[in-house]
Amino acid sequence: MEISAPATPGDEQGMTDEAWQSVLRAVDQTYSELVAHQEQLESQNAELSAANRLIESVLASVSDILIVIDRDGTVAEASASLLALVDGGAEAVIGQHAAQIFDAAGAGQLTEALSRLKLHPAETRFEAAIPTTTGAQPFDIVLSARIDARERFGGAVLSGRPLGELRRAYAELELSHEQLKQAQSQIVRNEKLASLGRLLAGVAHELNNPISFVYASVHALEKYVGQFETYFQQVQAGAAREELMQLRTELRLERALSNLGTAIHGAREGAERVRDIVADLRRLSSEGSGERVDFDLAETARVGARWVERGSKPGVVVGFSGAPSLLVRGVPGHVQQIVMNLVQNAIDAVDGQKAPQVTIALARHDGMARLTVSDNGPGIPEAQRAAVFDPFFTTKPVGKGTGLGLSISAKIADEHGGQLALLPDGPGATFVLDLPLAERPGDS
Repeated sequence: MEISAPATPGDEQGMTDEAWQSVLRAVDQTYSELVAHQEQLESQNAELSAANRLIESVLASVSDILIVIDRDGTVAEASASLLALVDGGAEAVIGQHAAQIFDAAGAGQLTEALSRLKLHPAETRFEAAIPTTTGAQPFDIVLSARIDARERFGGAVLSGRPLGELRRAYAELELSHEQLKQAQSQIVRNEKLASLGRLLAGVAHELNNPISFVYASVHALEKYVGQFETYFQQVQAGAAREELMQLRTELRLERALSNLGTAIHGAREGAERVRDIVADLRRLSSEGSGERVDFDLAETARVGARWVERGSKPGVVVGFSGAPSLLVRGVPGHVQQIVMNLVQNAIDAVDGQKAPQVTIALARHDGMARLTVSDNGPGIPEAQRAAVFDPFFTTKPVGKGTGLGLSISAKIADEHGGQLALLPDGPGATFVLDLPLAERPGDS
């Protein structure tokens, strides 16, 4: 058999130079594509490795239990928190049916939930217990579907939070809420005590004046009684007329007799003044059991304003205008607290004004009783108006206000079915309190 020599590039039967160049170009292109594909695979492999490390770190660090379930219900991955709970660790969990992890009731719920999830991939939530070396532990289970690239059911992800921890957290939350309520109640009581504390100086002054008047009158009466006793002792002893006339002149009995009526009148007036102050004080503090009754808003406002006046600097007199009587329904002591807070703020606002004015007006407005407290002070800046009813907000210097008066007053007004608001009118501050009118017989 004859073997022919290989064809050279120049041979007519061999490949041409252009053909060899085309082949070389194709080889180069294929090599470049292979290199690029290899780099892409290496990059994807690095990303996959990073994703696997992330999943492993998540499964190792989560405190709640986490289970990745395949389509047939077997466990593909599980968190370290679950493996630490179950007797046997990973061998008892990985590759086993997920239902075997739970007790009989939980296994039934999980099996049923997985069956529903295959038809309707909606999140399912239930409670199930896992047997552990220390006893059954309840968990709040959330089961979600895993959807593959073809939009088909590919398994599920199960997460569970220990209910014991949740229940302890709820108990602590309820305790904190109760402590918060107690703290709020204590703050309200402190604010009321602060309001009453501001009145102590006025109360002491108001009581001191009539008591001092009564004391002076009684002292004068005691002196006059002594003079008359001396005179009548001489009368009973049978002293002569001339001696009695001389004694009468020395004792100034005519003057004592004329002053006797004045002293008695003064003692009575002072005692009545003390009686009126005590009556006002009783009305001020009479809140009873908090039961709502019909009462005169005008009278309640007058009593509250008088007490604030007594505890304030002299020179500020609260003026009244409008309806002389206005029946409303509510707790008189609580409403009086609102009036006292508003009047106290108004008096503080006009401190330093040449002609301080504080006015309370009463009227009916849109089927409600309206009480308006206004002053001619500097007013409240526009930037601060929106915050005047916020707790602890105050424009007063440190030590002169708690910042709770208006906040508490607004809350009381709301509880009465009314409203406390700041009007935009100036130049001073104007607050309006709307309260429900008392229903009269025959009202619809």
